[in-house]
Amino acid sequence: MIFQVFPLLFSFLLTFMDWPVIGTPTFIGMENWKEFINDELAWKALWNTVLFSLYYILPTMALGLILALLINSGIRGSHVYKGIFFLPVITSFVVISGIWAWLFKGTEYGMINYLLNLLGIPPQLFFSNETQALVVLAGLSVFKVAGSTMVYYYAGLKSIPLHLYEAARIDGATSWQTFCRVTFPLLMPTHFYVAIITTIGSFQIFDSAFLLTSGGPNYATTTIVYYMYQVGFSSLRLGYASVLAYVLFAIILTISLMQRRYIGKEVSYD
Repeated sequence: MIFQVFPLLFSFLLTFMDWPVIGTPTFIGMENWKEFINDELAWKALWNTVLFSLYYILPTMALGLILALLINSGIRGSHVYKGIFFLPVITSFVVISGIWAWLFKGTEYGMINYLLNLLGIPPQLFFSNETQALVVLAGLSVFKVAGSTMVYYYAGLKSIPLHLYEAARIDGATSWQTFCRVTFPLLMPTHFYVAIITTIGSFQIFDSAFLLTSGGPNYATTTIVYYMYQVGFSSLRLGYASVLAYVLFAIILTISLMQRRYIGKEVSYD
């Protein structure tokens, strides 16, 4: 009640208030909601968040599945590979962000630009380029999270009965046919779970924008949560920040229900 229900109700009441933290909240009706509708920066932040999700969700799921298939294939030293792939998950985001900043430094001294130069490609600006910055941040998040996605898919692979693979081999199915007709469909509950958590994570992205770009250049990496942080804690407008929070909640709820409708199907092993 104290840590979940009360904050939820109080933040909803704040959407109708003007409260700069210090002082008594003032009731202003629907003014915060009207401001959101006409706030071009808020809509840009939402669009940036959607773009980030497109860059992040499918690559994270695909990479996690590929790593899980590699580990599950019985490759020699699989236990070592598990640790290597999972290491970014337990590494501090600040540390990984520092490494990413060095790799994608927009000068000839950055590692990626150095490698591009060897291929005859001119140096890229990366974090200073409005088009590239969000993609680079998405790559950072994929690198950070793919290890945990691998664990979910690995558990899903272990839950598939072995006799189904034996039946496929007896029927003459190739490895690709077995994957398409047996493995991938029977991983549907895992697909659903991973899709939900990666979607929620993508719409809540904040760390990388805060640490590496400060929402720039020209607001190209200002996500909805980063904008919420600026409004609520930099400008001390908790009422308007609460509006942004509820808009984010509504978007995540809608997408989650859509995912439940189309991919959240039960699987039968019969």
